Amino acid sequence: MAGLYLHVPFCKTRCIYCDFYTRTDTSKKSDYVIAICKEIELRKDYIKGESLKTIYFGGGTPSLLSQNDYTAIFAQIYKTFEVEKDAEITLEANPDDLSIKYLEELGQLPFNRMSIGVQSFDDDELKFLKRRHNAERALEVIAHAQSLGFDNMSIDLMYGLPNQTMEIWERNLDKAISLNVQHISSYHLIYEQGTRLYRMFKYGEIMPVGEDLSVGMFSTMIDRLSEAGFEHYEISNFAKNKQYSKHNTSYWTGEKYLGLGPAAHSYDGTDRAWNIASISKYVEGINNGTPSIEIEQLDKRSQYNDFILIGMRTTWGVDLDELERKFGADLKEYALENVRKYIDEGYSTIQNSKLKLTREGIFISDGIMSDMMWVD
Repeated sequence: MAGLYLHVPFCKTRCIYCDFYTRTDTSKKSDYVIAICKEIELRKDYIKGESLKTIYFGGGTPSLLSQNDYTAIFAQIYKTFEVEKDAEITLEANPDDLSIKYLEELGQLPFNRMSIGVQSFDDDELKFLKRRHNAERALEVIAHAQSLGFDNMSIDLMYGLPNQTMEIWERNLDKAISLNVQHISSYHLIYEQGTRLYRMFKYGEIMPVGEDLSVGMFSTMIDRLSEAGFEHYEISNFAKNKQYSKHNTSYWTGEKYLGLGPAAHSYDGTDRAWNIASISKYVEGINNGTPSIEIEQLDKRSQYNDFILIGMRTTWGVDLDELERKFGADLKEYALENVRKYIDEGYSTIQNSKLKLTREGIFISDGIMSDMMWVD
């Protein structure tokens, strides 16, 4: 089984922290929908006949597409691929787009999971991030969606914002917990080059929060969400009742996925591929029957490093038996040799041939994974 990711590269406004490929000009939206339907047919063989167990619309802002847009796209997906009966089908959405009418329209489509980009329940933080909604709007749409039967819902939260205090972060966590959502993804604010946020930092307009406060926020998040019944199954992700993001989990377990749309990435088990980051060039290539795609052939070192990186981020850890099967006994010993000090110090552990981070190890996970990498 495989996953399907569809990148919707349109936004009404651009958040100051975003470094994904998006455009605020939506004039090519109809051309995009036609092209992505064609790309489904053009690239159907990429996953070699495997059925789809996940379909994920990400962005950008997928909630800018209409019911008719999605009807056309889903018709092409189901015509082209075998979709598992219990496939997870996710829509990323902005709270500002989710009117009652639009939610009712979404309910007539195959979506069975929704990921809502809340980011914060503090209006000052939302204004700083240039989000289009306020906290009240986020609370309203979550309640509306739940009343309409959306019972597999994830929200995004962000911490480590300039001027964010522990008190604000704790209020955000408490509000999220009170909403009876099944999944929470939470990420520390990152100052990516090329973003407005990075320019503000570079010119001294804002200052990042201190490391001690960042660590404290992360620790508080783990404690609060764990107490509320959420399982910390990946460094930035928490789920109730095993309702993991199946789509993202497929990334972390190395399964195949096909990415469609401008700048979308794909993985066939051995190589990575990605579409050109241009709506106009993407549409032109698809219409000509020659998609603009770059391919990276992964050598053994890259595959090993990916295996370590994605495995150590999760609660399932790195399967040492599978590591040996894929990469040989020498690389298994290399990994163990480089992680040994962290095992001795209580930052990592081996259980049933699974190498995992401990609670303490999560806080220094970057250093542990870096030491395990295969470098020249």
